[in-house]
Amino acid sequence: MAYRSVCKTLVNLHGGATFVQMRHLSTSNKLNNSYRAVVVGGGAGGLAMASMLGSKFGKSQVAVVEPSDNHYYQPMWTMVGGGLKTFDQSARMTKDIFPSNATWIQDAAVKFDPDNNTVYTKDGKELKYDLLIVAMGLQLRFEQVKGLQEAIANDPMVCSNYSAETVMKTFPALQKLESGNAIFTFPNTPIKCAGAPQKIMYLAEHYFSKHGKRDKINIIYNSSLPVIFGVKKYANELLKIIEERNITVNFRHSLSEVNHEKKEAVFVKLDSENQETVNFNYDFLHVSPPMGSPDVLKNSPIAAENGFLAVHKETGQHTKYPNIFGIGDCTDIPTAKTAAAVAAQSGVLNRTIEAVLAGREPQKLYDGYTSCPLVVGYDKCILAEFDFNAQPLETFPFDQGKKRTSMYYLKKDMMPEFYWKGLIKGKWEGPGVFRKILHLGMGK
Repeated sequence: MAYRSVCKTLVNLHGGATFVQMRHLSTSNKLNNSYRAVVVGGGAGGLAMASMLGSKFGKSQVAVVEPSDNHYYQPMWTMVGGGLKTFDQSARMTKDIFPSNATWIQDAAVKFDPDNNTVYTKDGKELKYDLLIVAMGLQLRFEQVKGLQEAIANDPMVCSNYSAETVMKTFPALQKLESGNAIFTFPNTPIKCAGAPQKIMYLAEHYFSKHGKRDKINIIYNSSLPVIFGVKKYANELLKIIEERNITVNFRHSLSEVNHEKKEAVFVKLDSENQETVNFNYDFLHVSPPMGSPDVLKNSPIAAENGFLAVHKETGQHTKYPNIFGIGDCTDIPTAKTAAAVAAQSGVLNRTIEAVLAGREPQKLYDGYTSCPLVVGYDKCILAEFDFNAQPLETFPFDQGKKRTSMYYLKKDMMPEFYWKGLIKGKWEGPGVFRKILHLGMGK
């Protein structure tokens, strides 16, 4: 029978990484809906891996399960919300960017059966695989905040940059606001691009200042986190900016309810003894919604206890099933969930798969690299880059902890090109090589 894998587990410790070897891998493709590799998810990580594996295995050997007609460069949505880019600039038709050596299955995965190397789809397909790459991203959970969906539907001053359906509300709301409380939130869940909830706040503050209404608007940042940013070097600079711009920050405040008729947002004080709540009146409300692992993954045998795909953090290989791999936001890799992390992970995962197929131990290990371009105004950006240990891992040979115009234009104009022409085509693995060159070979 095609696509029957006989696996032998070899556990070797190499820098903390566990290597799981496959003893045999079928290479035939005789069965209908059978593939060398199935990729679940057609976002940044899914397309990057489909491009790489399509080139490796050849045409019709790799399938991508992705239901969406449209593909979005989501890191641009901060700029869309701030009026710097149009929504259309963030979007492409999936068919126009899909890897030529892969097969697009426009459907949604509904069940994983790893013991039988099978993925089941909503339309009833049974997809057999030798290799499975899970790249499902995160699921937005607006419904977890009471009244939020109704507020977004009915109140033009409630918005979110995190959804294709809501991001275009943000800039018109900023334009309309003349006075009162402008509140920005950070949820009590893992989220993609943890800097985004405050980036739009800095852009809004700059916009209000440029248009002569800043002194009439109170800017409030309510975050579930205990710190402004997880890396101390960048947090210190952000706190200076917050103080200079007279922004009010309330840590450990998690949004639990929105009443758009009363223009009221309710927050749980996470450190209070009885989970006390506090009400804020809002005139503008930007919500970063709760997020989580997609339900089909969370309820599957390949998920960890936290609902995310269980993989070894340095290789991307599953902790139990040696022919399953993961990339990006859906995994339990303990680093910030960003496109930059996906880029670095894609190069590591490609080499992990090559090693597994050859029966070798992977030598290329992921160091947790991720990046968050912290836009702090219409012409300045702090380029935060760091590793698993929340230590700076900077590309350029100057202090990236300072806000710079050059980093702003890198974020605004160059990073979209890296994405469209590099990452999703399997040709951009992050700036690691450039880091070494710019640091005269002494970079990590």
